Amino acid sequence: MTACRYTVDHETRYAYRVPVSQSWQLAHLTPRELPWQHVLSHELRIEPAADERRDERDAFGNGVTHFAVHGPHPLLRVRMLAEVEVDERPDMHTVDSLAWEAVRDSLRVDPAQDGLAPARMSEQSALVPWSESARAYATPSFAAGRGWLEAVTDLMHRIHANFEFEPGATTVATQVDEVLELRRGVCQDFAHLMLACLRGHGLPARYVSGYLLTEPPPGRPRLLGADASHAWVAAYSPAHGWVELDPTNDHLADRRYITLAWGADFADVVPLRGVILGGRGQSMAVEVSVIPD
Repeated sequence: MTACRYTVDHETRYAYRVPVSQSWQLAHLTPRELPWQHVLSHELRIEPAADERRDERDAFGNGVTHFAVHGPHPLLRVRMLAEVEVDERPDMHTVDSLAWEAVRDSLRVDPAQDGLAPARMSEQSALVPWSESARAYATPSFAAGRGWLEAVTDLMHRIHANFEFEPGATTVATQVDEVLELRRGVCQDFAHLMLACLRGHGLPARYVSGYLLTEPPPGRPRLLGADASHAWVAAYSPAHGWVELDPTNDHLADRRYITLAWGADFADVVPLRGVILGGRGQSMAVEVSVIPD
């Protein structure tokens, strides 16, 4: 099966009530190069033109861009254009699965696995603190001796079945325990919930941001700018490595999923954030298009 090729167009616009005099920004808008994902081209257009710019890697290996605009501007426009080729991930069902307790215990014996990344991703984080409610919610998926892949997949199925996708029901500040009470939210909420469930059982998992190819209704054209950023989870076992699970859509990641960045939670992968002087209020607009070639 051949790889899928996509053009990604992600534009963010900040309009200010009065011109901003200074702006310093950090962008996580560089798709990752992975064994199953190849970045064929990438461009970050900044208007007004940045007076300072530095491209580097963060602590998770994500590509990040620091930039600053020194001068009055009523509008900041950041547009990422990329061409990406995505192949199938390895088939995890062909790998013999350890019991989930063996995965948990393996980190205690050898915390240096995969360069300490799993050990780091089994700890609580700013947006995913310890949650007894999340641990209790996950417990039915983790029966004694159950295979790790079966257990984490069952947890994904349950979150998808028990929670309703409803934009506007939550905000970026909504806590995991609130999502458990509301039983509704968006992909960020469901990813954070799944992280809290897994980490509550001593299992490492990380937050993944990126894009998902969505199909328009039959007979309707694909609308440019109508897509959105997406979030899912990658869970780790010594036998499987990192397995990507999407509780929002109840699916293991496949060729439709384009990986942008990963971290402990959303705070580590915010597409664009920064500090400004002036402005006196702002409005933000984001448009994303994922176009198959």
